[in-house]
Amino acid sequence: PPTAGITNNTGTTVLTCTVTSISVTASGGVSYLWTGGTTPTTADNSFTSLGTYMVTVTGANGCTDTESITITQNITPPTAGITNNAGTTLLTCTVTSISVTATGGVSYLWTGGTSTNTAANSFTSPGTYTVTVTGANGCTDTESITITQNITPPTAGITNNTGSTVLTCVTTSISVTATGGVSYLWTGGTSTNTAANSFTTPGTFTVTVTGANGCTDTESITITQNITPPTAGITNNTGTTILTCTVTSIS
Repeated sequence: PPTAGITNNTGTTVLTCTVTSISVTASGGVSYLWTGGTTPTTADNSFTSLGTYMVTVTGANGCTDTESITITQNITPPTAGITNNAGTTLLTCTVTSISVTATGGVSYLWTGGTSTNTAANSFTSPGTYTVTVTGANGCTDTESITITQNITPPTAGITNNTGSTVLTCVTTSISVTATGGVSYLWTGGTSTNTAANSFTTPGTFTVTVTGANGCTDTESITITQNITPPTAGITNNTGTTILTCTVTSIS
């Protein structure tokens, strides 16, 4: 009998999502007959599905020998995952970038972001981003994350508690309260980092109002001052400052 042999041209017996066909060549005879494959009556054959395939090799003397090869398959997709490193999917005036890491494969491809072909990525604009995760067997799975955005500034306001913007000798302090945010910073006054403030000197004072999303707005108030003293005067209607027996009253 001949000596039947099978040469594996592909170098693997495992069908995967990237290796979709395994090429082999039978040897040892003058004719060949396989139990399956794409070309079962030639020495060269290929397999696209798992199974055990046998070739009958016939020599020039009509004697035969057989050899077999077992083809397996691994087309299990990976399990794509996204780890949100930022802990939020909301972009704000303080959170300007959201960092994520894709998991589950050996290579990654994102539809957007700052690093589209690595596991680690970050997003600076809102949208839905999808990562394609490829496993060692070439099979893929996808996972998505939706990034939203809130960069609406607050509406800064100033409530004048005193009811006047003019400092006088009577009104020596003007009390105000800033509104519209969660934190406040004044350019002057007696309490520069609170909503409530008061002014004892003239000037234009601006408050920066910060909202919960870190966005800011400003509002100003102008304080003036009038502490000019009056000009006191006395008109002597009587025409004298001397009381006498005839001038008994001076008006």
